[in-house]
Amino acid sequence: MPVGLVALALGGFGIGLTEFLIAGLLPQVAESFGVSEAAAGQLISGYALAVAVGAIALTAVTARLPRKYVLVGLVALFVVGNLLSAVAPDYGLMMLGRIVAALCHGSFFGIGSLVARSLVAPEKKSRAVAVMFAGLTVANVLGVPFGAFVGERWGWRVSFGAVAGIGVVALAGIVALVPLERAVPSDGGLRAQVRAFRSAQVWLTLGATALGYGGMFGAFSYLAYTFTEVGGFSSGDVAWLLMVYGVGLVVGNVVGGRAADVDRDRALVWALASLAVVLVAFGVLAGSGPASVVLVFLLGVAGFASVPGMITRVTDQAGGAALAASANVSASNVGNALGAWLGGAAISVGWGYRAPLFVGAGIVLVGLGVMVVAARGVRVDAEEAGGTVPRPKG
Repeated sequence: MPVGLVALALGGFGIGLTEFLIAGLLPQVAESFGVSEAAAGQLISGYALAVAVGAIALTAVTARLPRKYVLVGLVALFVVGNLLSAVAPDYGLMMLGRIVAALCHGSFFGIGSLVARSLVAPEKKSRAVAVMFAGLTVANVLGVPFGAFVGERWGWRVSFGAVAGIGVVALAGIVALVPLERAVPSDGGLRAQVRAFRSAQVWLTLGATALGYGGMFGAFSYLAYTFTEVGGFSSGDVAWLLMVYGVGLVVGNVVGGRAADVDRDRALVWALASLAVVLVAFGVLAGSGPASVVLVFLLGVAGFASVPGMITRVTDQAGGAALAASANVSASNVGNALGAWLGGAAISVGWGYRAPLFVGAGIVLVGLGVMVVAARGVRVDAEEAGGTVPRPKG
């Protein structure tokens, strides 16, 4: 494994911790600043919105800079944001710190995925992207318990300071281990990258990403209620159940990356179909404790199996444009917001705490339809171009 991938994975781990650890610190943060827990919760939604905006904006303005330098700048921004959060004297500056840290999130994973795939042979590019995203999936497993443990023992400010320290280590790793590409990235400037969005395949892939990830996140957002109100688990069980889900993410990332390198479109279709089946099964069997444990693991596996393939697909269809890779991260965050809103609406109208699972399945099925259309479009184009259909590789 190229050592540069390790540095990228460490950066992904730090960024993932920033996203997830706040969930375990909300009561402390709310008490410290004298705000309601609902207001403290906006530190999560504000982060997600900044990710969606920053992914496009920062990738656009850095289009002609060497990617290594951009990654260094993004991680430095991440460190500054977390340090600001750690020392923030009031809620407003805390929110600013969260937004500053979030701005780097989408661009890091978008640009980092292009760097990751450049470090390996073409037939291993989805696996390389999966290695970078491994940091994010591990952070999902450890983020909430890490934040809660450090925050409980030394205070929530130390948690953010520790994440900033991880960012410094990742920054040093990228400087030392990631090779420098030529001065102008091969995908050209901003105008050339924007032209990539004329491709219907790019938009279909972004749509499938948003719907697939949104369906999963719509269910995930309310899993704590599903576990306690339907499955009969105690509130104390929720943490380890979410860790089981996180382990599933790690497995899905590895499996999905390998499958995408064999036959990407088929792997993506199967991943979305499997996710829909798991969500429906979970909705039906949520009242069973043992079934819930198995299904929350499978939810993680199926939910993240499409991520490496989607991001390599969208960049391939966009001719390697970094803006498309970052837009894929934005699309997933838009999907998260949509899924969470629809899942919450289903609960609000009285459909119960199983409803987000079924709503999520419906969203994913729409995404599956979009992905099937995209895959067939590639097949038709290949037939018209050469009379035969080449086996689609990652």
